[in-house]
Amino acid sequence: MKMKKIFLLFGVTVVAVLLNSCNEDKLAELYPNPQKSTIASVDNFFTGVLKSANEVVMPWYWRFFVVEQPTMGHYTQVMGWFNSKDQYIPPAAAMDWRWNQYYNGVMTQYREMQRLYDKLNDQDKSDYRIFMLAATIFFYDQTEQVVDIYGDIPWSEAGRVRDKGDLDASLPKYDDAKEIYTAILDDLKNLADELNTIEVPSFYAGLFADKDYLNDGDLTLWKKYCNSLRLRMLMRVSDVSDMQSRSTQEITDILTHTDTYPVIENNDENIMLDAWGPDLYSTTSSMNGGIKQAMETWGQYDLAPYALVKNMVDNHDPRLVITFDPNVNGEYIGVDPLEDQSVQSQKASDGLVSRYDTSTFTRNNYFPGFVISAAEVSFFEAEAYLKAGQDGQAKAAYEKGIQQSIEFYYTINAAGEYRDPIPLDQDSVTAYLARPEVAWDNATTEDEKINLIAVQKWINSGLGGMPQTWAEYRRLDKPVLNFLEDVQSGQHWPPVRWLYPASEKQLNGKNYEAVKDKDDLNIHIFWDVN
Repeated sequence: MKMKKIFLLFGVTVVAVLLNSCNEDKLAELYPNPQKSTIASVDNFFTGVLKSANEVVMPWYWRFFVVEQPTMGHYTQVMGWFNSKDQYIPPAAAMDWRWNQYYNGVMTQYREMQRLYDKLNDQDKSDYRIFMLAATIFFYDQTEQVVDIYGDIPWSEAGRVRDKGDLDASLPKYDDAKEIYTAILDDLKNLADELNTIEVPSFYAGLFADKDYLNDGDLTLWKKYCNSLRLRMLMRVSDVSDMQSRSTQEITDILTHTDTYPVIENNDENIMLDAWGPDLYSTTSSMNGGIKQAMETWGQYDLAPYALVKNMVDNHDPRLVITFDPNVNGEYIGVDPLEDQSVQSQKASDGLVSRYDTSTFTRNNYFPGFVISAAEVSFFEAEAYLKAGQDGQAKAAYEKGIQQSIEFYYTINAAGEYRDPIPLDQDSVTAYLARPEVAWDNATTEDEKINLIAVQKWINSGLGGMPQTWAEYRRLDKPVLNFLEDVQSGQHWPPVRWLYPASEKQLNGKNYEAVKDKDDLNIHIFWDVN
């Protein structure tokens, strides 16, 4: 995992030019503040697009404690949970916040950047083109995540109130989720091709590097980010009947034309936001809102989940010792989701339940924000090769992904300063790959091998990448997880999507009527066909 010096800001971006800073001196080192500039520029707005999503990428109190842990973390069992009434109904605060973060954040910033770019003359458009390409890739990544959570969303007409000049006329229609995916995939292919031919003048290349705190202006990494995102989205729709042909063809192009469509290949290329210091979204911040408060508040949100711990213990997973701390007896035991709440809470109070590792996770000043990783890409490649009947290549990609995932988490552990890092024993990795429930050759059917891949995806994205963990769990229905039925609630089992915010129904009511029948916790997203 490469480490990049970045300065992350605390605050919600509501309008395009409000880029408020929690530390103006640090911010000035990164990019000029458009709020204090008399000239709005494409390059400043590009950084604004990246910055607007900091709060949904970095691990901090509100995102974890309020939004993702009580929902995605629970539905995928990557965190321990005490059973309770209405536990499968997502909190309104979570659903509203994630929606508003997209529309008041990256959507607003991106539309404003588009408006400004479109007004440039042809020469300036050419000079600033790399900023627009990179911003679009990042915007599409964030859009995919919102579609995966809600389904149909306002998109093609959203964020254009300044274009139309009339609030009522600018209220956006809801676009079909499949059509949004299709449009994004169409354009990502175009962007991938354009990135292969673009020539960036040296001055603008330097300016791009100054403004790009995600990939430090590395065009190769932006190419790999683009194609890795394509691969993720193509795999997500790979079981949708009328998209299978396209998915197969484009995945084949990516896997066979590696020079033209490169993807992330190793951990040095991981697309991540790296936290630097206590003022950022790590163990603390100026608002006491970091990962420590998110996970250790109330003594509940760092509890280990039963299924994940059991899988790691049973298979001697090298990640176990850097993922969880043992209980008072030196054992690794998670919260059993089938036990009564009183039993669960008593065991936790008695110290009989393991918790997430303090050094790697809850007190790690340098725990990064996940965007897309080498291991994630390798597991998608493994699934693609398997479905194409190329078992040998599928096995190689699967084992490569496991190696990358293990090394990645050990790198995170080594970055922490709470305790001395634990060195990785490579022999333990070799032994793990040979374990009966892990070894590729022990699985005899395609479904069994898909399960192997799904389990590793689940372990890899885990708590740090809960939106992807939940999406892949719903798509594959693997691994098999057991839940206690909530007979006291109208929602007996975990949902498969979130509801639209109440404010959206009030403010955009006419357009909401078109999707009202889909606004149900049990209506599957279009790619969730299994």
